[in-house]
Amino acid sequence: MQKDILIAAIILIISFGAGYVLRHLVFKLLTKWAKKTTNRIDDIIISAIKTPFLFWSVLLGISFTLRLTSVPGNVTAFLDKLTIIIWVVSITLVISKIIVELIKAYSDKLQQTNAFPVTTLTQNVTSIAIFIVAILIILNLLGISIAPIITALGIGGLAVALALQETLSNLFAGIYTILAKQIRVGDYIQLESGQEGYVLDIGWRSTRIRALPNNIVVIPNSKLSQTIVTNYYQPEKELAILVNLGVDYSSDLEKVERVTIEVGQEIMKTITGGIPDFQPFIRYNKFDNSSVNFTVILRGKEFVDKYLIIHEFMKSLHKRYAKENITIPFPIRTLHLKKD
Repeated sequence: MQKDILIAAIILIISFGAGYVLRHLVFKLLTKWAKKTTNRIDDIIISAIKTPFLFWSVLLGISFTLRLTSVPGNVTAFLDKLTIIIWVVSITLVISKIIVELIKAYSDKLQQTNAFPVTTLTQNVTSIAIFIVAILIILNLLGISIAPIITALGIGGLAVALALQETLSNLFAGIYTILAKQIRVGDYIQLESGQEGYVLDIGWRSTRIRALPNNIVVIPNSKLSQTIVTNYYQPEKELAILVNLGVDYSSDLEKVERVTIEVGQEIMKTITGGIPDFQPFIRYNKFDNSSVNFTVILRGKEFVDKYLIIHEFMKSLHKRYAKENITIPFPIRTLHLKKD
């Protein structure tokens, strides 16, 4: 018995030491090789298998120990099955990590296109699918028939579906939102109810958006799929910026148009977020009570740029109008007083 314990200890120490040395040498060479390549696939694989490499070395040592020591047959059989299960689970974890990271890398590479968006939901679904396959492999290795299990899951699944209608509704709404690509992580959206912000994540139950005041708005996926959503990043980030103004009836409208466009051109070229090549223009649209109203059309690189552009445009335009003697009238109301 003492001899078996000594042999087991020696084998485990040797397997751990050999694994440590091999990991240092092999991964040093692999890291140098990976730096010479342009894609991230090799980096992802190396990073995923580096951590469990020592653990796998110890598992190999345990397998050798079981065959070189006089352990009872029933114990050996049990430990063999347990070791195989641990092998399958550890390899499944590594494969899951590699596939999720590859999906992330692919999405990052094509983030300017309609690439499949990476969210918490897509990562979880991918991991769950891999683990289901691993569980089926383990059951097969243990000699357990999976047909009765699938039948039981089918019957139980119906009961679970009825009990978790709201949760499943959110889950499938989230999957639909991801597959439809109408809302993607990073997009700036505005809901019919008024909430707006950047999409942080689409989870299995809810979608999180970060509003401009830097707070988080949590929306159930089923609510998101049923409401009207304005996506300011589709079909592209650039957008028109409309500024409504009015001038006095005595103003020379040709001069107003020329001066306003000149100020708009300057803003487009000097303010961060403006489109330098865009030609601003105006459209007169209403004879109001005290002014001739018009809309100035500018253009920004993305939604949040409009705040600074409008801010600087209004300051510059107010200053230029004062210099050109163009009046922005106060609201005027005429009252007719009836004499007694």
